Amino acid sequence: MVMMPHLGVILRLDDWFALAERLEKGGIAFDIPPVVRFEGEPGEQRTMFFFDPSGNPIEVKGFKDFESVFAH
Repeated sequence: MVMMPHLGVILRLDDWFALAERLEKGGIAFDIPPVVRFEGEPGEQRTMFFFDPSGNPIEVKGFKDFESVFAH
């Protein structure tokens, strides 16, 4: 279940993995932990949700192909 409204950012996949690792090591409590969505389909993406210190929901997506950002 995606929280609405929320702030979202899209990163290149290698940057997304680096951020996910940093957040996990930092003890961030994920509302939706790092996961792959639409695996093997157009628009395949990695996503994670967490809250900033003020309680705002943040979504970070990772794509290996930015051409597929709007495929779903």
